[in-house]
Amino acid sequence: MKLKELERPAVQVWSPASQYPVYLATGTSAQQLDASFSTNGTLEIFEVDFRDPSLDLKQKGVLSVSSRFHKLIWGSFDNGLLESSGVIAGGGDNGMLTLYNVTHILSSGKEPVIAQRQKHTGAVRALDFNPFQGNLLASGASNSEIFIWDLNNLSIPMTPGSKSQQPLEDIKALSWNRQVQHILSSAHPSGKAVVWDLRKNEPIIKVSDHSSRMHCSGLAWHPDIATQLVLCSEDDRLPVIQLWDLRFASSPLKVLESHSRGIFSMSWSHADAELLLSSAKDNQTLCWNLGSSEVVYKLPTQSSWCFDVQWCPRNPPVFSAASFDGWISLYSIMGRSWEVQHMGQADKISSSFSKGQPLPPLQVPEHVAQASLIPPLKKPPKWIRRPAGVSFAFGGKLVTFGLSSTPAQQLPQPCPRLVFISQVTTESEFLRRSLELQEALGSGNLLKYCQNKSQQVLLPCEKMLWQFLKVTLEQDSRMKFLKLLGYNKEELLEKVTTWLKRDLGTAESPQPKRDDPNSNRQVFCSQASKYTTEEASASSAFFDELVPQNMTPWEIPITEDTDGLLGQALLLGELGCAVELCLKEERFADAIILAQAGGTDLLKRTQERYLAKRQTKISSLLSCVVQKNWKDLVCACSLKNWREALALLLTYSGPEKFPELCDMLGTRMEQEGGRALTAEATLCYVCSGSVERLVECWAKDHQASSPMALQDLIEKVMVLNRSLEPRQAPDRVSPGPTTIYRITQYASLLAAQGSLANAMSFLPSDCAQPPVQQLRDRLFHAQGSTVLGQQSPPFPFPRVVVGATTHSKETSSYRFGSQPSHQVPTPSLRPMSTSQPSLVMPLTPSHPSPCQSSRMQTISDYRAPEPQAVQPLSLGPGVRPEPQESWKNVPAPQANLQRKKMLETFMPLVPITAPVMSLIPEPQRVLPPQTPISSVNHAPPGAPGELSLQQRQQLPPKMVERKELPPEHQSLKTSFEALLQRCSLSATDLKTKRKLDEATQRLEGLYEKLCEGTLSPHVLAGLHEVARCVDAGSFEQGLAVHAQVVGCSSFSEVSSFMPVLKAVLTIAHKLQG
Repeated sequence: MKLKELERPAVQVWSPASQYPVYLATGTSAQQLDASFSTNGTLEIFEVDFRDPSLDLKQKGVLSVSSRFHKLIWGSFDNGLLESSGVIAGGGDNGMLTLYNVTHILSSGKEPVIAQRQKHTGAVRALDFNPFQGNLLASGASNSEIFIWDLNNLSIPMTPGSKSQQPLEDIKALSWNRQVQHILSSAHPSGKAVVWDLRKNEPIIKVSDHSSRMHCSGLAWHPDIATQLVLCSEDDRLPVIQLWDLRFASSPLKVLESHSRGIFSMSWSHADAELLLSSAKDNQTLCWNLGSSEVVYKLPTQSSWCFDVQWCPRNPPVFSAASFDGWISLYSIMGRSWEVQHMGQADKISSSFSKGQPLPPLQVPEHVAQASLIPPLKKPPKWIRRPAGVSFAFGGKLVTFGLSSTPAQQLPQPCPRLVFISQVTTESEFLRRSLELQEALGSGNLLKYCQNKSQQVLLPCEKMLWQFLKVTLEQDSRMKFLKLLGYNKEELLEKVTTWLKRDLGTAESPQPKRDDPNSNRQVFCSQASKYTTEEASASSAFFDELVPQNMTPWEIPITEDTDGLLGQALLLGELGCAVELCLKEERFADAIILAQAGGTDLLKRTQERYLAKRQTKISSLLSCVVQKNWKDLVCACSLKNWREALALLLTYSGPEKFPELCDMLGTRMEQEGGRALTAEATLCYVCSGSVERLVECWAKDHQASSPMALQDLIEKVMVLNRSLEPRQAPDRVSPGPTTIYRITQYASLLAAQGSLANAMSFLPSDCAQPPVQQLRDRLFHAQGSTVLGQQSPPFPFPRVVVGATTHSKETSSYRFGSQPSHQVPTPSLRPMSTSQPSLVMPLTPSHPSPCQSSRMQTISDYRAPEPQAVQPLSLGPGVRPEPQESWKNVPAPQANLQRKKMLETFMPLVPITAPVMSLIPEPQRVLPPQTPISSVNHAPPGAPGELSLQQRQQLPPKMVERKELPPEHQSLKTSFEALLQRCSLSATDLKTKRKLDEATQRLEGLYEKLCEGTLSPHVLAGLHEVARCVDAGSFEQGLAVHAQVVGCSSFSEVSSFMPVLKAVLTIAHKLQG
């Protein structure tokens, strides 16, 4: 691709690689004359700005010179000046060598000529600066003259060797070695190249072709290999480029022979040693790959010879070409075809001359129209290749590669490329604790594990939590929970006994010595329960024989005061009235005693009346204990007494209601107690065995969880799960979505640290959620040969067969709407016609083979299975394939436009997944008899039957059998539907009612996703949290949770239902306010 062009009959040179901006210097060529036959010379410097789309170069400096140039060279010698742009050396006629200060040419200030020397004989055609010492300049002219100039002292140049070598020849080219600073080579027209050692001031080797037809016009050293150089021949009889290695100088290593006439010049890329430019008399400019000896890039054939090509030192893909027609052009080997560029220029010209009307098409001659295409490079050049690469792989593997330090020419072909696979571990403490947990779970010694954890943690709440977890693994856990909460029955009995002894007077009878302090109460209790009715009647005779001693007769009051009325009520058996009288006179003990004789109902009412009238500090507690109304206790007690409330539940609550009540207490502590009580709420969830709520409570304080924080959670979850195993039924409830998400996250972290087997052991075996199944499948196959012999987990991805199945029983069931079990259809939004069946081969895991190479580690991969033969599906005339079940569950886009009119009758077009190869009659039960079937003789293969819209509307609607919601997600539908119903009853304006109706329809998409199980764990956890906020009436908090879920989820996953859910929550929040 041409980048810039300049009309100058001149020689050229690029600025050094260290120079910015990039400059191109041109000097009037001594071998060319323009139409005026002027002999004046000019040295110009142009800035090359590739950001400018035009082809023009910007002139930055110009200097008139007395002689024209055969050769220009630009060195980076700065003479100690910070702002120096280097030195340009020009070789002219009559042995003239001139040095110019580039900075002075650009500034047009001081004298730009540094020095002029006329030491040579004849024209100076060869110049080169030493790449290691910028002050050394080599120059060559006629009569085999070679001078080495020191720019710090130009008085006397150095001469390598003597002129005694015969015959004397012109010096066509000079080049310093790119690796060894004291090696210089020269090329001669006779076809030989002489290599000079300046330390010895003598030639050390001569290279020449034995055919004697070699006429050297150029020479260049290999940029990387010190002993290799190339020579090019100007002789039309041998237009070749020879690659020589001085270690084997008897014949060239390679000979490049694509030019048909003599070669003028060549240039070796310093950015990629495999690329070499050459220009010849056959009007061709070629770019060679020396590794493969082939042409990798070619400019279109020019109308004039190109006598000089040079790579840009700073911009590797750019090179310049100077031709005898007076043009200097800049190109890029990373460009495009000339045809595209010329068409772009033609379009610009057409736009200038069109005058608003399009011009007639251009009739290009055939020989012009066949513009040659510039072939792209077959492999990327070295400057855009990655010298090294690194990538993380699954399982904490780090895959790295790098280019060999050995030059490419010295490497064997094909060259082996090493890829290194290493294991990266960044969380050693995380892995250590995970292994400890795995060992404790495997050995079953969790009591010691919990004991050690409670001793290691520093926070009191964490210590208490581990003590609770330890108790869950022991027998009689409720009594031990009470002791951990600070309540001990033995200590309480001692305190009560001490209190009673303090209040007893000295007149009381002395207690039996060394008796149990509870002996009196135990005797009373035992006596109260010892005598039954039968025993009392049997011993009545004994009391009848007793003679009363000093017994005063008592009277039954029948007066009109309280005692008299009470006596009369008792005489008549009206215990209810008697109790009322006692309560009115606040004779509560009498009322309780009478109520006990009146039966259970009377006693219950009396207790309620008593507790309602006697408001003391302990009355609420008495009410809960007597009435067993524990839900009121959980909801109404002060959260300062959460320990006491939990102790009451542990003491009195039954095993059926206990987990629910503990969860209620923990939830209330989370919502009302703030962050301080959120950590304490985990104790309630440990007592109830609610793993899901324990994880949700942890997640509130650990939004951005670190590996160590996640390790703390998994330790508690695993211990609690192990304690629940003896109490769970065989068909135990699977973990909740939040728990599964955290376990999957934990397993992924373990896998990232290389602990694959340990990660797989933590995944729940009975979970069918796609993320868990996919991770299990990856873990299994990533372990390689360590899992050989074990059963592979089920493939976690649907196998999609695009095409047709064999015309058999399966085909018939497919046509009638029942999907074959081995196919999972992929629906499309529009029908597609295919001329032949296409197969999409699914990726199926394959067992890894043992390691065969010692250089790299083998990692298991996914390979495509062998394609299975399938036959096209045959359909009858006018019959469309039945929609698959997954397609029927998706609401059609057309139904949103005219839902009320066409919902019951309209059926959307079904995508064609197989070509229609033959048309046979179909059974009448596919379509109703009264529906006419039109002919499809003119329909293309694969097209659906030509039924009109009216006929399609007359088709009876298909009964879609919807899957039921999973039990764990049924609460979502219940909560959202109840919310919609409440909002519909409360809404008054028509616009809100319409929004709610639309929301009801849009939420069906959410329920379908729940049935299919396609939502990610964190989205499910967020939906359940929103539902809990809806049930609690906290719509503002629900909107906050909604925003958090949307912010960390994929748009394609939640866009179908999250916006409408937000609209419903917003409406509910407004109606509530």
